[in-house]
Amino acid sequence: MAVRGRVRFKADDIWEAPDDEYRYEVIDGELFMTPSPSWKHQEALMKLSAYLALWVFPRQLGRLVQAPLGVVLDAETAVQPDLLYVSREREGIICERGVEGAPDLVVEVLSPRTVARDRGIKMRRYAAAGIAHYWIVDPEARTVESYRLTEQGYERAGVYGSSSIFEPALFPGLAIPVDDLWS
Repeated sequence: MAVRGRVRFKADDIWEAPDDEYRYEVIDGELFMTPSPSWKHQEALMKLSAYLALWVFPRQLGRLVQAPLGVVLDAETAVQPDLLYVSREREGIICERGVEGAPDLVVEVLSPRTVARDRGIKMRRYAAAGIAHYWIVDPEARTVESYRLTEQGYERAGVYGSSSIFEPALFPGLAIPVDDLWS
């Protein structure tokens, strides 16, 4: 009796995904489809992106983009983080279709449908790929969590909530009033 194996996807499969309302990711050979994010999700993302853009671009520190953009981490993992940053020194990982390698920073804005994945398998894959900085933005809790990569995986560098100022170690001198992300 033949046993039929489970279909394993390759990272390159995201480049052939349909042009529809879903975001397609392949993580460890498994396909994930996520519907369009909510208004609250996108507004927090846009405001954080604005703070970072006003810091990164005038200083020519590197490249900063929002999803959708494919990031291939290995042959069986391609993701689309909500926001990513690649330092000027590492711009060689940027290609016409996206990024092939580990960005310096990835940011995920939590949605009810993605919270387990963003805090679970994606966080583990980001660490395994060597992404030095990972931020989680939670519009419901109104917090920003900052993680930095250590030899054991991600270590929480801080959680910033109401009335807090987030001063990311990756961008010395930058100060982001967390309440501004929700107002």
